[in-house]
Amino acid sequence: MDRGMVGSARGRLNVAVRRDGSSAIVTPVGELDHHTADVLREPLETAIADGGVHVVLDCSRLDFCDSTGLNVLLGARLQAEAGGGGIHLAAMQPVVARVFEITGAEAVFTVHETLDAALAGLAG
Repeated sequence: MDRGMVGSARGRLNVAVRRDGSSAIVTPVGELDHHTADVLREPLETAIADGGVHVVLDCSRLDFCDSTGLNVLLGARLQAEAGGGGIHLAAMQPVVARVFEITGAEAVFTVHETLDAALAGLAG
């Protein structure tokens, strides 16, 4: 597995990307909002373009997500599905899960309780 770190927006969001077989694991750390959305958008698009058939977003360290962040994820989902893959969300914090619940977006993503569960589901 290779690991990489993508920049940050004023230190409020950092994004790490690594590969696990045909999956890309993208881990945002911090707050995903209007000011930091591109910090996540770029590595998501790159992971999908680089053949990430499935992208797992490890949300365990994502502290906040607003509508702009949600739109980034919805756009990435469409891009991944167009290539025959998908976006899987793992280990969402309650505050982030609530945004998906309120908007109904949880219905269009595959959501896993843990990162390990997401990776096991993709391997099986």
